[in-house]
Parts: sequence; C-alpha cells; structure tokens
Amino acid sequence: MSLKVIIVGAGEVGYYLADRLSLEGHDIVVIDRDEEKIKRIERLLNVMAIEGSGASAKVLEGAGIKDTDLFVAVTNSDEINLISCLLAREYGVPRKVARVRSEDYLSADSPLNEQKLGIDLIINPARVLADEIVRLAEITEATDWAEFARGKVVLMGYMVKEGSPLAGLSLADLRELRALYDFVIVAIIRNNGTIIPSGADIIHPGDKIFVIAKKKDIPAIETLLGFSTARPDRVFIIGGGQVGAWVAQALESKKIEVYLVEKDEERCEELAESLKQTIVLNLDGLDAQELKKEGIDQADLVITVTDVDTVNILGALLAKHHGTKKCIVRIDRPDFIPLLGSLGIDVALSPRLLAANQILRFVRRGQIISVATFLVSDAEVVEMVVPEKETFSEGRKIQDINFPKGAIIGAVYRAGEVIIPKGETPLYPGDDLVIFAKREALSKLEKIFAS
Repeated sequence: MSLKVIIVGAGEVGYYLADRLSLEGHDIVVIDRDEEKIKRIERLLNVMAIEGSGASAKVLEGAGIKDTDLFVAVTNSDEINLISCLLAREYGVPRKVARVRSEDYLSADSPLNEQKLGIDLIINPARVLADEIVRLAEITEATDWAEFARGKVVLMGYMVKEGSPLAGLSLADLRELRALYDFVIVAIIRNNGTIIPSGADIIHPGDKIFVIAKKKDIPAIETLLGFSTARPDRVFIIGGGQVGAWVAQALESKKIEVYLVEKDEERCEELAESLKQTIVLNLDGLDAQELKKEGIDQADLVITVTDVDTVNILGALLAKHHGTKKCIVRIDRPDFIPLLGSLGIDVALSPRLLAANQILRFVRRGQIISVATFLVSDAEVVEMVVPEKETFSEGRKIQDINFPKGAIIGAVYRAGEVIIPKGETPLYPGDDLVIFAKREALSKLEKIFAS
C-alpha cells in the first residue's frame, strides 16, 4: 500500500528518507526553507519539493497535510520539528516522527516526551550513534551486527584481511565447515559493489563478507573462520562530547578499562565528576606522542567521536599506525564512508544515516517486520513472514520459488527453532524469513510474500 508522506527538512536525513521511500513507491512531499536544498531535491529525486517552513499551517495545507499518512520532521531545529509534528497531530496525521538533539525530550520523566507530545517516535541522532557504538564495541572483529527472529538469528559483517584463512576459498570450499556449524555467507562486498554469492565465488583479501548464523553458534563460527573472539579490555575514546560521555558511561559499567580524551579542560572536569571509573585525559586527540605515553598503542579499540570529521579520521589512522586493533569512527559526511575501508578504518558510522535508518524501520509496511541497512552496501536484510495463502499451505521448497535475482534467504525461524536453509527446505505459513536482498529485489519479495 502506497503512503502519503511529508518530510520536513531536506538535509542529509531528509534527502536519504525521501530517496528511499520514493523508490518504494510512496507519494513523497519534502518541505524546506533552503532554496538550494529544494532545487537539489527537485533535480535528483522523483518527489514534490516545497520551499517554506514546516511549522507553517499554510505551507502544510499546501503540501496536503489533511490526507497524509506519515509525517517526519528532521530539520536541524528541535523547535521546528516539534511544532510541525504538533500541527500534524492537529490535522489528524496518524503517524508522526521527530528528530531532536536535546536530551530533555528523551526521558520518560520529561514533561515533553513522546507520549505527552503525541509523537510516535522521537529520535536523537547522538543517542542512536552512542548505542550503536556500544553494541559494536563488544563484538570482536565484526564491523556490522544485526539481530533477527527474536534475537536468535544474527547477521555479522567482517573484513577479510591479508593472511586470513578465508582468502582464496570459494563458497563451495566452505561447505565442509558448514557441516560443523550452520551458517551462510549471504553477501560479499567488493569495490563498493554487492555480490550475492554462489558456490563458485571466491573470497579475496579486502572483501567484506556478511554471515548469517544462530546466535548461540557465533563464538564457534568466528573461531572456525579465523576471526578473533576476544572482547576489548582497554578502550580509548577521543572526544568528550555528548556521544563520548554516553559511550564511556556504558562501557565502564561493563567493567572495561576506559580512557576518555578531551582537549577542553573545563569539559574534562565535568566528565571526571560524572564518570566513576573512566580515566579522563586532558589531551589533544591528535597528539600521538602523549597518547602513546598513556598506552593507546595497547588499546583493543579506539573510538573517535569529536564533532570534526577530519580529526576523527586522522585520530583513528594514528591509533591504527601505533598498533590499535580496531577503530570506530564517527563521520558526519556520509560521502566519506566508502573511502575509509581502504585506509584501514574498521567501522565508520554516520549519526544522520543511523537516525534515518531507524525511521525507515519504523515506517516499514506489509510483510516486512524488521529491517537492517548497511552504509557500505546497496542491500538490506529484511525479516518477513510467510503469509497464510494456498501457495505455502502444504509447504513449498525454496528451490521451487521464483526467487528474485539479488536476494537470498539466510535463516528460517519456525516454532522457536532456527533453520539455516538449503534449496530443499520447505516454507510454511507463519515462518519468519531473514533475507539479504539488494534494494531492487525488495518490491519483488513483497509481491511473493504478500498476504
């Protein structure tokens, strides 16, 4: 079913959402006060673009607010986002999403939280980024991680390095390993392109592979594939802003040795008072000699989260040069991200695109019940339910389904059990399917599994 969607804000988040939702066949209107951003939208996307304020009732009426199904406000102003959502509520829009930066709207005790404002989803990009960093900080060599099927199925992304036991093997060669533990390599990312592999495809150094497996088997599979299973003991965080403080607080509660680097002396004093176990260092994040004295060369993980992309990139490169095992880098300009893997940076995260992807998960429709997107790939992982229809009533083998090119089933969740499927595996109504798919295959998947 096509939705009428109004997006207020044509920056990175608004543009990304408009692009993705329009490709799925939704009717999109984008509103922004910046004439240049509106011209860019009109030039590049197949959507309606209106110059004006999202907090103006007149502008909203001109955009068709009265018959809108979803309203998303993602400007750089908390006030504009909230006021425009309150206006949308008065016009009876059923679902409303706002991006905010202030912590005042996040607490359940706040007089202006989601429930009290009547907004369905309030997203804080800094909080989303901090949560993602903490999740990735704990998962060894994996650069991507997403859970499905009530947490029993996991998709992981790994970089294949020089000397890896996987390098030079074909997927057919890995079938013997699959006899020990059930897993499937659902994608290979090479030169910024996505390969949905067959048995003949060979894994090369520099590839990123995506693996789907049962969560309980992950440590054994990592060992089998030659990836480290050791969790970080010592972590350096460069940048003592909101994100750095949240990450430090979360990691120190997990009994990890945390060093937080911040060059502003006054901010260091605030951090030292609020953090109980973290060692706060009043240093420049690019002062390699001082950081080496503090032991950054012995760090298992370095996280760079200042407000300046170049500092984050250079800080991570310095850390890797001195022996840090893994780096997670905050990048506000997502167009830099494809360049960073070749520089040796393990994980690059954009708070804006993480926030946009969270909004996309919220607005998904039809048989899709969960979705994960990856910045390095033109693909998604979706969790879909096999519908109650005659085609599947007696069980239909995967090999007999006209599955779209560019999609592969990684796992089936049935009656509390996880099945890593083969071609002869039958599908029944009610099965949860975890599918890795290129974006152009998603509409075809929805047709196959439409109820």
